[in-house]
Amino acid sequence: MAKNKRIFLSPPHMGGKEIEYVRDAFESNYIAPVGPQLELFEREFAETVGASHAVALSTGTAALHLALRYVGVVPGDEVFCSSLTFIASATPILFLGAQPVFIDSSKDSWNMDPDILEQALDVKKNDGCLPRAVVVVHLYGECAEMDRIMEICDRFGVTVIEDAAEALGARYKERAPGTSGRAGFFSFNGNKIITTSGGGMLVTDDSDFAAKVRFWATQAKENKPYYEHLEMGYNYRMSNVLAAIGRGQLRVLEERVKVKRCIYELYKQSLGNLPGISFMADGTNSFSTHWLSCMLVDAKSFGHEPQKICNLLEEHNIEARPLWKPLHMQPLFKDNEIFGGAVAEQLFECGICLPSGTAMTDHEINRVVEVIRSLCKPEQSRTMA
Repeated sequence: MAKNKRIFLSPPHMGGKEIEYVRDAFESNYIAPVGPQLELFEREFAETVGASHAVALSTGTAALHLALRYVGVVPGDEVFCSSLTFIASATPILFLGAQPVFIDSSKDSWNMDPDILEQALDVKKNDGCLPRAVVVVHLYGECAEMDRIMEICDRFGVTVIEDAAEALGARYKERAPGTSGRAGFFSFNGNKIITTSGGGMLVTDDSDFAAKVRFWATQAKENKPYYEHLEMGYNYRMSNVLAAIGRGQLRVLEERVKVKRCIYELYKQSLGNLPGISFMADGTNSFSTHWLSCMLVDAKSFGHEPQKICNLLEEHNIEARPLWKPLHMQPLFKDNEIFGGAVAEQLFECGICLPSGTAMTDHEINRVVEVIRSLCKPEQSRTMA
């Protein structure tokens, strides 16, 4: 018997305008990095999130690297970072010869716990070694508690950089993630809520910040008729062609967010009343995109380990994954300091990311639900009817 069509976790989903803008780029012959589509994408993106400036880059990782460099991170510094996140939230700290110090998650939002952050900053202040910056991650489309985090970091005089790679389209008290701190950045990787196939965007209200990042990202070439370089730069600019894709994707951002939230609600309604099953909750002050629909499994109550669910889904040609493995548990960071850690570890142990692609059909969502329900005892399944 032929396998069912594979259901991916979060595949790209084009909206229709992308090919039109790409054709414009080809017809104008702006295939080299800088061109009209790039400038328009930056302007439109800044307007979308409510920032004064946006700089389109090759990756979100590149954006964080340049942001940390701009705020003065140097070898020997420490930078605080959320532990429950993808590794790219921390590796740019290593690029600059600094060391990440990890902060545990809040039970409510799964994002950086403000209480633990405050305690960690107090410890570092007493030791005379405050971090150069704090990298706050907005996880799975849910916003961190930015008012509290900004108040704490302002009190200690520590710069905040926001990792909004997973949270484009979300809102925290009517503000876009990435716009509360000194700078924020987004990812357009193929699995994100909108994609340019690969790319990132840095946003800031500081014109000097944006200008310097743009300068470094284009090999730090001085304004001379010949190639002159006083500083080290990088080949980090997004191409005009990829920016054209991004412009098309921006046109459907609001629609994509609605669909992501609908998928989350369908999973929650279909599975949330099973024993031992719960879902990542919407924060009090946050409008979440639910970039990925994230489910927690209490193995004792449900009767099966989370990995058993992932394995069974894979047998049915359905992709699902555990939550991010906390960075303080990664072998690369085995010697790095962690404040707290138990919440992030528990979330990793119990969490599953379910397929959340915005092109999913009702039939595909039902396939996912039915596989998970098949693990339940008959009396458990009946409670869902």
